[in-house]
Parts: sequence; C-alpha cells; structure tokens
Amino acid sequence: VQLQASGGGLVQAGGSLRLSCAASGITLSMYIMGWYRQAPGSQRELVALIDNPGGTTYNDSVAGRFTISRDNAKNTVQLQMNTLKPEDTAVYYCYARSRYHNRAYWGQGTLVTVSS
Repeated sequence: VQLQASGGGLVQAGGSLRLSCAASGITLSMYIMGWYRQAPGSQRELVALIDNPGGTTYNDSVAGRFTISRDNAKNTVQLQMNTLKPEDTAVYYCYARSRYHNRAYWGQGTLVTVSS
C-alpha cells in the first residue's frame, strides 16, 4: 500500500495550496480518507476526514478555509487549503483507514510552509 502525497510548498499568508494524495494497493471506496499534520514540536493532529459517501469532519482551526474531497475512480484525495495562516505550517500526511477492517495507512508527508 502506498499513499503518495504531493502539492506542498512555500506560500504567503492568505494564499492557497492544493494537496493531493494518490493511493495504490487499496480500493479507495472501502476507506475513510484524511489528512493529518504535524508542526515542529507538536503532536500530529487531524486536519480533515472524508468518508464514503463523502461525509466530512474538520479540525475547528481549518473549518471554512480547507475543503477535503475524494475521487474514488482515480484513487485520489485532495485537500484545498485557502486563506492559509502561518500556524498552518506543518508536514501534512495522507491517511487511510479501512471501513471494514482494523487497518490504517500513512503517507510520507508533504511540507507546507506559510510565511507571514
């Protein structure tokens, strides 16, 4: 199983980025997908989750600014991040949790840096 995250980078505060996660080795429709992030010196925290069909959950700090979506046919998950803030700076990890079995997977992470 591989979760390949991409789309991170350096952006100024108020800007936007779109993260993408390409999954292989799993059937995306059978998984709850999500994004977590970990800032330096902090614990990993949930950013957003999307079930199938697409019920969503967001961290209060990103609600209204970030949107998670999925494309089961393409085995991809996206995170559209708007109005970025310096406190959004972190490594963002793609996450997959089976809806039917006790198993979960993590991607390798992509760095998002928001400058003030």
